[in-house]
Amino acid sequence: MNCCIRGAVTVEENSRECIWENTKLMLNEIINANNINIEDIVSIYFTCTRDLDAAYPAVAAREIGIVDAALMCVQELYVKGSLEMCVRAAVNIETYKRQKDMKHIYLKGAQRLRPDIVNKSKIDAVAIDGPAGSGKSTVAKLISKELGYIYVDTGAMYRTVGLCCLNKGISLDDNEKIKEVLPYVDISLEFDKGIQKIFLNGRDVTDEIRTQPVAEAASKVAAIPEVRTQLVEIQRKIAEKNKVVMDGRDIGTNVLKNAKTKIYLDADVSERAKRRCNELDEKGITFDYDNIVKEIVERDNYDKNREVNPLAAAKDAVVIDTTGLTIEQVKDKIMSVVRD
Repeated sequence: MNCCIRGAVTVEENSRECIWENTKLMLNEIINANNINIEDIVSIYFTCTRDLDAAYPAVAAREIGIVDAALMCVQELYVKGSLEMCVRAAVNIETYKRQKDMKHIYLKGAQRLRPDIVNKSKIDAVAIDGPAGSGKSTVAKLISKELGYIYVDTGAMYRTVGLCCLNKGISLDDNEKIKEVLPYVDISLEFDKGIQKIFLNGRDVTDEIRTQPVAEAASKVAAIPEVRTQLVEIQRKIAEKNKVVMDGRDIGTNVLKNAKTKIYLDADVSERAKRRCNELDEKGITFDYDNIVKEIVERDNYDKNREVNPLAAAKDAVVIDTTGLTIEQVKDKIMSVVRD
């Protein structure tokens, strides 16, 4: 049977690149949300508001591999006061699903066209992404406490896999050995008043994973697709059953694409290095500032350029620069976004 999925997205400017990039974003969201095989797309009907004439959105469909479907582009009838700078799509697919099971996608300014659909498709979660030292974990704990949500530290899960590899003497460059040990890595979480404790094969390793060697190991294992697949499944199941604040590096872009609130935190490298030094100093651990800066820069480059779900701000995330801000100020900014 055939079903039709509706989508709409607003664009920032009337340019080819902007129209194409936003159209790709909308189509990919439709495909991912409905688990569509591109081969099952029969046709797509695009409409553009009259202020968009720099490019056909159909070109974007071709660029993401939709080459067999019939594509049509038309300009909308102008209605005074209607939404401007908007691309809409009606994607027709062959499927065994029913029309009422289809998930329609409205992005950016187009969300106000169908707030009922937008809210229905979202899960009650706050996704916080950002590089090391941007303040993710600290502020995520405060936000979860204020909202009464569960705090999920995804980085702790990757650290736990890294710790397991270190304890077993497995080289972090030996991806095959790491994949072999995965079936024997049993990670479980417990939450006490919203605070996460993490267990490796039944043993509490919450404190043990907070060392620099384990952090470096986490970055290595996080780049392995099989590791990410296993942990992301755990993270999504937690979010399905609970209201969560979840932080990491690909939460808004991959793990919880349908989170109601997406935040991307960032800060100057020097600021992040100072925060890291303060953490080590409080724990009585000696450190070298220049070496900390070097480690952060290397971690940033690695996370942003890895092949699997690299660190990046989601298209619909609110970006907050935390440089010079107190943790309370950052919390207030995020809470303002949540309330909006």
